Amino acid sequence: MEAERRNIKLTIAYDGTDFSGWQRQARDRSVQAVIEYALFKIHKTHTTLNAAGRTDAGVHAAGQAANFYSPVKRMNAQNYIPALNSILPPDVRILSAAEAPENFHARFDAVLRRYRYHFICGRQALPHERRYALQLFRRPDIGLLNEYTRLLYGEMDCSFFASPSDSALQKGGSSCRFIHQAYFTAAADSLIFEISANAFLWKMVRSIAGTLLFFESRRVTPAAFKELLLSGDHKKAGPTAPPCGLFLWNVEYKR
Repeated sequence: MEAERRNIKLTIAYDGTDFSGWQRQARDRSVQAVIEYALFKIHKTHTTLNAAGRTDAGVHAAGQAANFYSPVKRMNAQNYIPALNSILPPDVRILSAAEAPENFHARFDAVLRRYRYHFICGRQALPHERRYALQLFRRPDIGLLNEYTRLLYGEMDCSFFASPSDSALQKGGSSCRFIHQAYFTAAADSLIFEISANAFLWKMVRSIAGTLLFFESRRVTPAAFKELLLSGDHKKAGPTAPPCGLFLWNVEYKR
């Protein structure tokens, strides 16, 4: 290996069921740790992996983005795909690898993060589906749900969906985010909630998904929902949806 750093960008998919989340933990299994271990096996030295977002325990990814600095000068970036996948456990896959500009950072350069939350509606979920979707024993009113989502567009204070345990907010961070899109789509016995924003608060997507379904089930009017939203009082929000149905779908960059 020759001592010349190259910045490598990865696209990663994982089944989050058996992970404590993305971020490296002292004792628990994390996605970051298993990929960094695979990189150690290749580089013979510790390599830090930077992610676009730190998904929570049980949350999945279809298109997580991350970057690391490779000390290997002559290894083609695409060769990291088979090299890493041959070491990684089957619940983590590298989908793509490419050389990035030296100053590229997967988290700080991301301009949009898109999530999808999956529901099974009106029927019994099959055993394997329960790892990747939330069971609903009814068919929600998608029209009412999308009346709610139309109130979420643009720059907004997301305190209503903010967990009181969010360490970033406890340290004085902003609760404002720019939401680009938010909508529900239905097909047969499934329901998908998709939302994209410049960034999200801790557990924010799960809070939005759970709250909208909770209010819809109680036929809360869009006007009443708007008032609750503007109150910024998280205690008035609905229950936070469990992690099983949530996927970090993709991350977008300007370059």
